[in-house]
Amino acid sequence: MSGSAVEARALTRRFDALAAVEELTFTVAEGELFGLVGPDGAGKTTTLRMLAGVLPPTSGDARVFGTSVAADPEAMKHDIAYMPQRFGLYTDLTVRENLDFYADLFEVGPGERRDRLDRLYRFSGLEPFEDRLAGNLSGGMKQKLGLSCALIHDPKLLLLDEPTFGVDPISRRDLWLIVHEMVARGVTVVVSTAYMDEAERFDRVALLQAGRVTALDTPETLRSELDGRLLAVWAEPVRRARDLLRDVSGVRGVSIFGDRVHVVTRSPEETRAVAGDVRRVLEAGGLEPVRVEAAAPSMEDVFMERSGASGDDRGL
Repeated sequence: MSGSAVEARALTRRFDALAAVEELTFTVAEGELFGLVGPDGAGKTTTLRMLAGVLPPTSGDARVFGTSVAADPEAMKHDIAYMPQRFGLYTDLTVRENLDFYADLFEVGPGERRDRLDRLYRFSGLEPFEDRLAGNLSGGMKQKLGLSCALIHDPKLLLLDEPTFGVDPISRRDLWLIVHEMVARGVTVVVSTAYMDEAERFDRVALLQAGRVTALDTPETLRSELDGRLLAVWAEPVRRARDLLRDVSGVRGVSIFGDRVHVVTRSPEETRAVAGDVRRVLEAGGLEPVRVEAAAPSMEDVFMERSGASGDDRGL
């Protein structure tokens, strides 16, 4: 990672009184796999649209390989590929015809085109279906075709807006294999996702909430900040347990995760004492049996802690 592919400075987009993105500042290094992670409405799509030059910022700016998206959005278009959630495939064209159409748009010559098609077919697995109409493909295959069309002109920066949303697990894995292969080839990739398990894949991640960055670092560093501070609590009913634990001394945050409650303490030093208090409070409230264990933090725990979310705001 030699230089900066993206430099955003106080990047802001408002729609009338609504601030969809507010003063985002971050840098993406060349060759980096960078994640914009957050729930619906966090500002992920708006951010990517500004970086792609299809939506002008209200204020602030971002530079993509040194070019201002505010001042000259057209100048960078050949260096980037932007794949929105609903990519513009032509359902009445075949797989090969869609690829040829996008190759024509970007003036990819015959010699280059054959090599690129071979490479795209190799890691997408689409070659056996090149004569099938795009409208007859499965959801996962449509996403792989959309990604292949976005890559046909060999971009330096790939912007992907929730590429695995609604995709089956096998296709989801295949899409990530394609993304990782592109990164290995030196392509810079910025991906938005609402899936917290996908946040573990990124070199660095920006957690977004209501248009603002709540945390930005490597997944390992963000999770390490919760080391020794997380307790998993099993007690029924789980919603009653959550409510009882909100006011326990030393507790910073409480959230429901499936059949258990995750409790974040203020410091590792307080965790043992908090564990005892948690058990006593729940048993005094008539919730038995109770099990309390130290837990390894996930990116979902990090997001809940950083965003201040609680209660039912789980499973993002």
